[in-house]
Amino acid sequence: MENKIANITGKALLCFPVFVFIWLIGLRTVIAQETEVGFGLGGFKYSGDLSRGINLKSIKPAGTVFFRSNISKAVSFRIAATGGKLAGSDEKTPIDLFAENRDRSFDIFLFEASTVFEYHFLKWREESTLIRWTPYFFGGFAIFGISGESEKPEEYSNIQPALPFGFGFKYVLNPKWYLGAEFGARKTFFDYLDNVSSGDGTIKDYQYGNRFDSDLYYFMGLSITYSFYNIPCPTSPYKKNYRRR
Repeated sequence: MENKIANITGKALLCFPVFVFIWLIGLRTVIAQETEVGFGLGGFKYSGDLSRGINLKSIKPAGTVFFRSNISKAVSFRIAATGGKLAGSDEKTPIDLFAENRDRSFDIFLFEASTVFEYHFLKWREESTLIRWTPYFFGGFAIFGISGESEKPEEYSNIQPALPFGFGFKYVLNPKWYLGAEFGARKTFFDYLDNVSSGDGTIKDYQYGNRFDSDLYYFMGLSITYSFYNIPCPTSPYKKNYRRR
C-alpha cells in the first residue's frame, strides 16, 4: 500500500512541473492570439464512495476565472483557475442501507488549475452567418489541490492530476461580450476526495469504499466573457444588399 501511495504521489509531483510549463506556454499563446478573459459562477459536485451520479443536494458553490485564445474559427485554447467547496455525506445521499450505517461525510476546499482545448460545432464567429451561438466540447489536463481534512486514513498527496472534459454553450451578446454555460467532469486517479477508500479488511465492503474505483468531481456554471477583439455580430444579408443599393 505504501508503494502504491508513493507511486501516486510521485506521478502527481512529476506532472506538476510539466503542467506549469504547459500553462506558461499556453499563457504566452493566449496573449499573442485573439484573447478573451472571463469569469464564471457555479458549483462543484462530487461522485465517489459516499455519493454516485449527479445529485443537486450536494452541490457546493464554486467560481472560475479564465483566459482564452482562439486558435482558429473552430478551436480555442483555455487556461483557467477554479476553486470552491466540495462535500458529500452518507446521511444526505446514502447509496444503500450499509452507507446509512457507515454515516461518513466530508467538506473540503478544492482548487484547480487547468488547460483545455475547446471545439465549437457551429460557425458562430463568421460574418457570413446569422448564427450567434454554438455548442462546444472541451478536454484537457488539470492539477488540483485539496484542503480541509483534519485526519487522513492513510498518507497521500493533497496535489493530484485530473482529466477535465465536458460540453458547453456560448451566446454572443454584442461584439465584445458573450455568455456561456458549461458542464464538465474531472476524471481523477485518486480515491480520497471523500477521505474514504479501503479500511478494515473484514468489513471494508460494507463500512468503507472501493479503493480500485477513483473519485470524480464536476463543475457546472454560467460565465461571461470579454473579448479584446470584435466578435462578428451577425446581421441580415438582406440589410446588407439593401444598403449597397
